[in-house]
Amino acid sequence: MSEKAEVEPGRVRQMWHLLEPLHAVLYYAPEAFEEAAGLGFRTDERWPSYFAWRAAPLGAAGATRVASAFYSFSPARVAEHVPAAWRTAGPDAVLTARLRSVDRAYRTLFGERLDGPEFAEAAALAGEAAGAVNVEGRPLAAANAELPWPEEPHLVLWQAATVLREHRGDGHLAALLAAGLDPVEALVSFAGVGAASAQTFTSRGWSPEQWDAACERLVARGLLDEKGSATEDGKALRAEVEERTDELAAAPWRTLGPAYTARLSDLLGPLWVEVLGSGLLPSETTLGIGKV
Repeated sequence: MSEKAEVEPGRVRQMWHLLEPLHAVLYYAPEAFEEAAGLGFRTDERWPSYFAWRAAPLGAAGATRVASAFYSFSPARVAEHVPAAWRTAGPDAVLTARLRSVDRAYRTLFGERLDGPEFAEAAALAGEAAGAVNVEGRPLAAANAELPWPEEPHLVLWQAATVLREHRGDGHLAALLAAGLDPVEALVSFAGVGAASAQTFTSRGWSPEQWDAACERLVARGLLDEKGSATEDGKALRAEVEERTDELAAAPWRTLGPAYTARLSDLLGPLWVEVLGSGLLPSETTLGIGKV
């Protein structure tokens, strides 16, 4: 199936745009909150289950390790939920429940289409791409890639989407580090180019004082103006970060090849429309999809 060939950078970013909502259903679907409640997690806000669902592949990791892997979250925000999550339910129980959550949520979203040939084809193609990720220096990609693969095509598709998005995310952190942007500066600079409002980024748990201090550091570097908007240098640096992220995320799509990558894009398009049309996901997120 593989066609070892270059894939356009724009296609690499498009595949992230298409796969991210399929992964993110886990953090917003009512079925996932029901499963989280069954494990004993609070569901009055999404963070208790979010940290459990996303960190569980790392095992019973402590707050320092999770904050390192998640990067943009305040260590204080992480420490509110980790390692307390593992006293509520162990990682193995969480991993079992998260697949059950996705199964239920996908059945609600996609119905009989789960048993159709298009889902099976999309799962096979996404699975091949996910099997080609390079995991060196990528803790979340490695942890998810090491998990057993489910049998049902729709769960294969979700797990592949998860491996691929964490692979891209790990590479994005490397690009931020190379650009000299610490976790809070990464958010401040992203807000500066209009990726999302500063209010949206408050979900990451940084205090107003920490945010303002990061603004001051970026102003001193000539990356922000006094109003918090990116300067030309700031815009250029963020563009370099996104371009480098695309480069670091390209290997799975080179392995899959341009023709099969394009075919997977076609198969994912209707699913993307269905997820976004469901209203499950927020209209603005910290990822800046469609804005960078």
